[in-house]
Amino acid sequence: MVSLSTWVRYVAHKLQYSASISWKNYTGGQITDRQLGDAVWRNLFQGKLTYMHWNKGEEMAPTIAGKEVTLVRKIPIADPKSVFVGDVVVLKDPEKPDNFLVRRLTAVEGYEMVSTDEKEEPFVLEKDQCWVESDNEKLKAKEANDSRKFGPVQMTDIVGRVIYCLRNAVDHGRVENSDFSMQKDSPVLEVELDVDEMAKSQKD
Repeated sequence: MVSLSTWVRYVAHKLQYSASISWKNYTGGQITDRQLGDAVWRNLFQGKLTYMHWNKGEEMAPTIAGKEVTLVRKIPIADPKSVFVGDVVVLKDPEKPDNFLVRRLTAVEGYEMVSTDEKEEPFVLEKDQCWVESDNEKLKAKEANDSRKFGPVQMTDIVGRVIYCLRNAVDHGRVENSDFSMQKDSPVLEVELDVDEMAKSQKD
């Protein structure tokens, strides 16, 4: 049973999401001034703040290994106020725009990046840039297919944060993100998490 305080926090998150996605559509020219208010209310009452994503590959092992079902919280406009260092994020593959990668956010704009290779000069991530890496320490940089291979990515390429992982019907749980994100995502998980649905989709 979800408590009243959790519902209040959840609705606040939905309102924030609705306003963000509606504003994004407005500034993108997809809706007009007159449609903006209606869009906010429509997004508030329709749809969810999460979606299921089927992971592929071993890049995020042991956090997420192989073909596992994950629950992803939607991030309409990714910036340093909505995603944080330490978060496991879903982002557009810089090399294959139709593909999506799951990686951990390890640095954001303003961070100085220093390579273990002394031949490579340190550099600072520019505005709206971020750095993502795989969790699997057994993989070499090229095998991991992360920022060590393709460099910094734009924050706007991030579309969500992975908040739950289901390996099988009895082995599942929250994904370890930054402390701030774990707190923010708690009410969303309490309301929208459906383990049975995730398990069913894994079988399908």
